[in-house]
Amino acid sequence: MHRVFQNFIDLLSTAKTIQDFSTAMADTATAFDLSCFAYLALSRSDQRKPRLISTYPSGWTTHYLQNSYQIIDPVIGEALQSAEPFRWGVDFRSRFGSPGQQQLFDEAAQFGIRFGFTVPIHDGHGPVAALTFATDETRPRFEHFVDLHGRVLQLMAMYFHAHVRRKLTNEFSVDGIRLSRRELECLEWASQGKSSWEIGCILGISRNTVAYYLENAKEKLGVRTVVQAVTLLAAANKRKQN
Repeated sequence: MHRVFQNFIDLLSTAKTIQDFSTAMADTATAFDLSCFAYLALSRSDQRKPRLISTYPSGWTTHYLQNSYQIIDPVIGEALQSAEPFRWGVDFRSRFGSPGQQQLFDEAAQFGIRFGFTVPIHDGHGPVAALTFATDETRPRFEHFVDLHGRVLQLMAMYFHAHVRRKLTNEFSVDGIRLSRRELECLEWASQGKSSWEIGCILGISRNTVAYYLENAKEKLGVRTVVQAVTLLAAANKRKQN
């Protein structure tokens, strides 16, 4: 497990394109006997398309869009409403029990997507992002794997999201005050209650380096504390959303 996870971190650190990120996660998912994954990051603006990085079968993706399943997909609904990771699939009838939702899961199973573990990511950068790990295994094997490795999968999702946002996104200002990509990332994770040590783990940098970026951000924004800087960031994000 440690070797697989370290290889995943190494691949993320050198990834520069969508294909690089897709390969990094796909290789790791395969090592965990997870057949495919899907990362979706929604945008604040209705004019901008969500970012999707996925290895779901193309046949399923086409079928899903042709039937407008995004309207009834309970996985999307759950990810929007909760920040807690959750499991779903063909046998989770009590949780996702409407006929239309069950049909969606039954049809997904025909394409090798029987069960999934979804990690919602609410980090203040946009409405929501989520990363789903999917498998064609039986439910007992799926449940056992998630019980053992759910925390690792959650950490992988956070690492993946942080690196994708840092390397593929170009929004680096708070009310017109330009911040570096790292300064903005550290502030956003701080706004979620993460400590400098936790932020360092997520971004793959040291605790002292996180403190350095937060100090720079405070100085640029003209405030004395991280709490004040986070308050400015939250207010700026709220104005962008209105």
